[in-house]
Amino acid sequence: MIKEPFPSLCGKFLIAMPSMGDVRFDKTVIYICAHSEEGAMGFIINQVLDSPKVPDFLCQLEIISEEERHNIRQDAVRKNMHSGGPVEPGRGFVLHSPDFNSDSTVEVHGDVRLTATLEILRAIATGSGPKSCMLALGYSGWSAGQLEDEIASNGWLAADADESIIYDKNNESKYARSLKILGVDEALLSSSSGHA
Repeated sequence: MIKEPFPSLCGKFLIAMPSMGDVRFDKTVIYICAHSEEGAMGFIINQVLDSPKVPDFLCQLEIISEEERHNIRQDAVRKNMHSGGPVEPGRGFVLHSPDFNSDSTVEVHGDVRLTATLEILRAIATGSGPKSCMLALGYSGWSAGQLEDEIASNGWLAADADESIIYDKNNESKYARSLKILGVDEALLSSSSGHA
């Protein structure tokens, strides 16, 4: 039997089902940035880290000094640092709108871009960065066939991505709002499946 190729989920949301079984992904929404037969990569968009805060992170990377942290743009101070996933948790990434570009910026899908350089962090600190962005430490990754197996086992639902959800500061509502894209009410989800 020939296995049909799985359609690419690049630019889609993955929404964790209660049956996922991995506490690291409990009630997560992941924006998929790459998906091919070699594997997949994405970022959890609704898990905020308690620390570091964005100004602390910028100081740690020596993008700004301790003295400059008081002059940092207020919009940068208000940004949350997200846990993008368990892979390379010390590495920073920025999902952002197309109004910022560098040689290392990757067009993901539609108007979503991905940049993982100090240049974009400097731009955010000085107010010359993208209008909309989400900062993440680490990413979520799957080896060849792993994501497809998890979806087939009802671990994830796939939905069209809504860019306003990616960049929204209201992280607590992102899970329910992403489910609504599919017409699913979070209250009706169950961690166990059964037959009526």
